[in-house]
Amino acid sequence: MLLDQPVLEGPISKQYSILDKGIWRWPNGSTPDKGGNTVLIGHRFTYTNPQGVFYFLNKVSLGGEIGIFWNNHEYLYRVVSISEVSPTDTAIENDTQDSRLTLFTCTPLWLPKNRLVVVAELENKL
Repeated sequence: MLLDQPVLEGPISKQYSILDKGIWRWPNGSTPDKGGNTVLIGHRFTYTNPQGVFYFLNKVSLGGEIGIFWNNHEYLYRVVSISEVSPTDTAIENDTQDSRLTLFTCTPLWLPKNRLVVVAELENKL
């Protein structure tokens, strides 16, 4: 899976307006070029846009690859865990020693009471 969407930057105070435009990088997290935990958040759906940028995030499978471009480099990650957590579980945003990508969105579809979390570890920088 190659994320074919721009990754948007901005403060937490503007998270809702940014998320309405696409994928938002958690500003307290890292970036692929610095290692640690790069956290990307996206809507699975909204009532005005039924197929958000992470609409099909539940189709990602363990062992699958996720690629992103950052500062003119491609970073390839391998999915190591898929889980569901409560919206109050902020541990998924914590920094890590390893280089990882954490993607999360609301779940289940149309009744967003939890968060679907996909964690992938860096395999290769091209």
